Amino acid sequence: MRRIYFLAPDIKTTHKIVDDLRAEGLEEHHMHILAKRDTPLEDMPEASEFQKTDFIPAVERGAALGAATGLLAGLVGLRFAGFAIAGGPVLGVLFYGATIGAMMSGLAGLEVGNSRVKDYADAIENGQVLIMVDIPKDRIDTIRQVIVKHHPAAKFEGIEPLLPPSY
Repeated sequence: MRRIYFLAPDIKTTHKIVDDLRAEGLEEHHMHILAKRDTPLEDMPEASEFQKTDFIPAVERGAALGAATGLLAGLVGLRFAGFAIAGGPVLGVLFYGATIGAMMSGLAGLEVGNSRVKDYADAIENGQVLIMVDIPKDRIDTIRQVIVKHHPAAKFEGIEPLLPPSY
């Protein structure tokens, strides 16, 4: 899956784009609309906190860092305690570190705005609408062409990979 970004000039154009995306068979949970605060989106799918913040990338970084720290702590414990704690306890410390790291980083990530969305903050404040669409790699060109062809005022802003990358 990939996330593609479009910047629409107004809410009316956004409505038409969302209708075109629905006609192409895209489900609403793959569309995320981000507009200026207090803009009525009516029946359009609004971006959630996961799209507005850096929660997911922060959880990933925290889990990796926590797992590495847990593994290091487990190996240090193994060194000083001998083979009495080999295997299970070392894995337990690794998973504990990953869990704590993911939780702490995720909470911090909720407080930080999405770095990709921050690029569009001025445009959104000026009344434009950011449309984020999660689609399979093989449909990117088709969807992009449909939107650009029917809505020349909408600007294609780029593609971002989503996890898992092999999907």
